Amino acid sequence: MEINVEELEVIHNRAKERFEIWIDGTLSELDYRLQGHTFIIVHTGVPSALEGHGIAGRLTQTALDYAAGESVSVLPLCSYASAYIRRHPRYNNLVDQNPSK
Repeated sequence: MEINVEELEVIHNRAKERFEIWIDGTLSELDYRLQGHTFIIVHTGVPSALEGHGIAGRLTQTALDYAAGESVSVLPLCSYASAYIRRHPRYNNLVDQNPSK
């Protein structure tokens, strides 16, 4: 399956606290929780049949750009989101350096 990740629509489903990409009825998602001024990335999930196309990266980038636009800090509990931030240091300034405050 050929997927152009840049053309995929990312939906911000605020009611379910997640960012979604739907491909042929199949959901890929990034789940979050907003606690005060902290945007907590809980989970990023892409079905195995869709892995390797950059979908998780697109979801994560969209979520981080949203957090930046809302001026909230980010707490990446999801290992994928943590790795994404390490690979894209422009997002380092969003990371909550003292999550226990």
